[in-house]
Amino acid sequence: MRLSCLQENLNKGLGTVGRAVATRTTLPITQNVLLTTDLGRLKLSATNLEVAISTWIGAQVEEEGAITVPARLLTDFVSSLPNERIDVTSHTQPLGLSLKCAKFEAAINGADAEDFPPIPTVKSGATGKFKAEVLRDAISHVAFAAATEDSRPVLTGVKVDIKRDGFTFAAADGFRLAVYTGKLAEPAKEDVSFIIPAKSLAEVNRLAVTQTDPVEFMVTPAKSQALFVLHNIELVSQLVQGTFPNYQQLMPQRYETRAVIDLRQFSAATKTASIFARDGSGIIRLQVQRADGGGKVAISSRAEEVGENKGEIDAKVEGTDSKIAFNSKYLAEVLDVLGTGEVALETTSPSSPGVLRPVDKTGYVHVVMPMFVQW
Repeated sequence: MRLSCLQENLNKGLGTVGRAVATRTTLPITQNVLLTTDLGRLKLSATNLEVAISTWIGAQVEEEGAITVPARLLTDFVSSLPNERIDVTSHTQPLGLSLKCAKFEAAINGADAEDFPPIPTVKSGATGKFKAEVLRDAISHVAFAAATEDSRPVLTGVKVDIKRDGFTFAAADGFRLAVYTGKLAEPAKEDVSFIIPAKSLAEVNRLAVTQTDPVEFMVTPAKSQALFVLHNIELVSQLVQGTFPNYQQLMPQRYETRAVIDLRQFSAATKTASIFARDGSGIIRLQVQRADGGGKVAISSRAEEVGENKGEIDAKVEGTDSKIAFNSKYLAEVLDVLGTGEVALETTSPSSPGVLRPVDKTGYVHVVMPMFVQW
């Protein structure tokens, strides 16, 4: 292999695939990055056996070839170089890679490309396209609600349902449920449902930050892998096998109280109450009260050994007065995701799930299980 490319491009490419490099593994070669010449460009690939990311960068290729070298070492060295041309050459004795840039050079020992785990390919199956901004919005509203522990593997994933020109993302961890419904960029050729790891979707979200073109996806017929195609980037993820809970049954169909609250005020009051909730089992109490011309929501927390806090914010209240308690972390996270505008808090009783819906956006529902407290 002999080629040259710009330091800026190589550094960006290594940053793109770096999140797929294995950190703790029994297969040391997965801590490497694979460099391959491909149709006049340099292809970089990395995999941790659960997700694989490949990206292509412009290069002047003089001699074809492939090699794999330690990802962290290569990334750290390239990022330290000046923004100039890098000459890259592979050598066999010893097997490795030589890099020269301005007045700097390095030799990095590597391994045969054939020893690198094969990057999965998805060539057939159900396909579709997401508008990039819609996909980013869906992932950011749902992925954080997935479980982080592997005790129930299906809950570490996001359930994706594709039907004609619409899609639904759903995630739950046993204490909360997030459901996002949106439109595809164009109708899918066939309906499909699968569960993809939330971590994989988070990587898609990261990679799609600057994407403007639609993001294509393809799911294998066996529903074992999913491919996402972005501009000069491909991500292949293993899918989660199992049956996702019927989340439609978990969504309350009615409410006794509905309070419409300004998101900025709600979020600020929640963060203030969280300071005391840290030493009080993370509990935040909400009391919704009607009043002539509107209403209010009292947000409080207390810890026996530390003290207590209470704040009030204005709200437009429908129905009866109510009270409910939430885990401060769960409440703060969904309010952060919703950002600005107004949110509707719907409750039935102190022991029933609470529902949060953005007022200016249809298609998103967030359900939070209550905490049982002494009032």
